[in-house]
Amino acid sequence: MYIVAIAWSYVVLLAALSDTTVIGGVLTFIFWGVGPLALFLWLFGTPARRRSARKSRGDEETGANDKADSTLDQ
Repeated sequence: MYIVAIAWSYVVLLAALSDTTVIGGVLTFIFWGVGPLALFLWLFGTPARRRSARKSRGDEETGANDKADSTLDQ
């Protein structure tokens, strides 16, 4: 996922640098680079955020019961 983000940033940076005006280059970088890239990383990062939230929530619920379920022979 990060290789796609790095490649997209590189392409947009070159497109922004080749623009004829500074304002056009900045707007190209923001609207073609930063905006879509932030949306892409947010959408594709959602499963990882859900897993970490589920894991942290699950650890809190089972943390106290872990010792209660074990016996001496385990």
